[in-house]
Amino acid sequence: MAVHEECGVFGVFAQKTVDAASLCYLGLQALQHRGQESCGIVVNDDGVFVSRKDLGLVGEVLTADALAKLPAATMAVAHTRYGTTGANSRANCQPIEVNHQKGRMALAHNGNLSNAAELRSALELSGAIFHTSSDTETIAYIVTRKRLGCPSIEDALCRTMDTIEGAYSLILMSPQKLVCARDPHGFRPLCFGRTADGTYVVASESCALTAVGAEFIRDVEPGEIVVFSRVGVSSLRGHCGSAEKRLCVFEHIYFARPDSVIDGISVHAARLRAGAILAREHPAEADLVIGVPDSGLDAALGFSRESGIPYGIGLIKNKYIGRTFIAPDGRQDKVRVKLSAIREAVAGKRLVLIDDSIVRGTTSGRIVALLREAGAREINMRISAPPFLNPCYYGTDIDSRDNLIACRHSVPEIAELLGADSLGYLPVEKLGELVGGCGHCDACFSGRYPTRIPDDVRKDRFERRLSEVG
Repeated sequence: MAVHEECGVFGVFAQKTVDAASLCYLGLQALQHRGQESCGIVVNDDGVFVSRKDLGLVGEVLTADALAKLPAATMAVAHTRYGTTGANSRANCQPIEVNHQKGRMALAHNGNLSNAAELRSALELSGAIFHTSSDTETIAYIVTRKRLGCPSIEDALCRTMDTIEGAYSLILMSPQKLVCARDPHGFRPLCFGRTADGTYVVASESCALTAVGAEFIRDVEPGEIVVFSRVGVSSLRGHCGSAEKRLCVFEHIYFARPDSVIDGISVHAARLRAGAILAREHPAEADLVIGVPDSGLDAALGFSRESGIPYGIGLIKNKYIGRTFIAPDGRQDKVRVKLSAIREAVAGKRLVLIDDSIVRGTTSGRIVALLREAGAREINMRISAPPFLNPCYYGTDIDSRDNLIACRHSVPEIAELLGADSLGYLPVEKLGELVGGCGHCDACFSGRYPTRIPDDVRKDRFERRLSEVG
């Protein structure tokens, strides 16, 4: 496991009053893998917005007592956050709520705006006062300003999409409507479905629809705005086709849950294909193929099937230790707490070890060391992604080349640094095979960016002291 999770968004629209908060809770639990910093729910009780947001995991923030204080409602929007712009603070918890002349609004956002800094600067010069350091507030400001001259909230969002650039899958709630949108490149996933009682649900991944018993209807198309209202479901497609599709390929490699289907492509099947490609491109003589839990397991199975080398479980993950775990002192190895090697499975064996990616190499080196200590005779490491060589501006938390091990060392040098006997990456030209030739973004691997590159990409760029900005 190498890079941080993305955010997860979830929304509910019903024609009658339902327990929208509980639906959101279940949806967020299914999307917890996309963000573990904070979470929140805003419910719409006949135009009255009631919310619960805080730092922490879904089960910690949205307790039974907290959910009981949220009224039954016809609409709700929810969010679980890993922030790639802005600090991990309560002020940055989503959904963001706004009061304005045309009524209230709540907004949940997955992605990262590549032109957020210039938009925010222009807004501040025109008198806007920001309360968060998240680029989501920039979107909310623009929507509310556009709303003053638009006949509807969806028209305001449509005009906002003329201005914002980068990655955004949005769920927006007004007093009367639930509106969702996906950026014209379709960097981040978004889909919707319907429960047996006719309640519509919108989610980052289809696994969240399954969690609430909803039947998948379809993905929101890149550039599309879908509106849920009392008169039914409608679609604005003015931005569809305005840009080439560029779904983040790392969704299929790492971010998404294996049981999700994104734009018609099974995440599980994509990872099996990645493993099979690795077996063909970087074969190894070995006794056992194992994966690093959780995102390396499917690729390991694919490698095993293609190579004929038996698949096994060599590493166990402590499922009760999340990313919020803090070691009691600085000397304790967190990898040893999160992962354990099964000595009986790996001792004396020549292993193929599959992981999804390598960023700095620190964690990978510790995993190799764990397997060595458990008696592994040989470790051939295979990575189901190409080497990270470039920063990402669309939501993956890779903001500098300085700490990327592949920018400083060759593949044989990295293998030596990790303590592995050999190392092989998925070739960048093979990425299209994972997603069936579907248009994808691989800029963090290839350097081919679909949008303008921002000047300042630091996560804390909206929190610097005045002395740092001149």
